[in-house]
This record gives sequence, structure tokens and C-alpha cells, in this order.
Amino acid sequence: QVQLVESGGGLVQAGGSLRLSCAASGRTFSSYARGWFRQAPGKERDFVAVISSGGNTVYADYVKGRFTISIDNTKNTVYLQMNGLKPEDTAVYYCAARSLSLDLTAPAYRYWGQGTQVTVSS
Repeated sequence: QVQLVESGGGLVQAGGSLRLSCAASGRTFSSYARGWFRQAPGKERDFVAVISSGGNTVYADYVKGRFTISIDNTKNTVYLQMNGLKPEDTAVYYCAARSLSLDLTAPAYRYWGQGTQVTVSS
């Protein structure tokens, strides 16, 4: 059974940092694209960042320069380092995986984690 489990969320003041982790189990994801999305209350699930199996990365404009996605294939884990956090970054953050090339749209991803809450206070 494939599972993605996020961790690392929490409450942080504006300007602070958090590192999210997404551990995968049930299969090897080394050939998969791994993405992070977020969803604020009453809003759609938005793209944040993605890393391809080859290490190529794409970021949403609103996190570019502040967030960094990385992967450790030996641990089957993808990370999202978030610096310079803003109150508007408050959301539930989800990791996702798909077996084909990277994609910026949520419906393209087959596997999802349960989400981790990130709250940024002003």
C-alpha cells in the first residue's frame, strides 16, 4: 500500500522558517515527480513546488526565492524548506507524487499525503 506521510508543520511567526518532510512507503518513488501543494480554508488546492525524478524544480511565483524543494531518494523522502514565511502562507500543505513528468496541477497527481497544517502569525 502506497503511503505519503507529511510532517514538520506548526505555528511560526512571520519571517520564521519551517521544514516539511514527506516520507513515502509502499514503493520506490525515485522515478516519480514529487510535488507540494497547499490549501487555505475556502480556497482551491494550489501548486507550491515540484521536483522531477531528474532533480529539475519548479516553484510558484509566490514562493520563489523563499521555499526550496529537495529530495533524498535513499530515504524516499521529499522536503520543503520554507523561509521568510508570511501570514498568507498559512494553509494545509500536501505532498503528492506522480509517475510521469512533473506537473503543476493537482489533478495530475495520483498519490497524496494527509496534509500538515502550517500557520504563520503576524
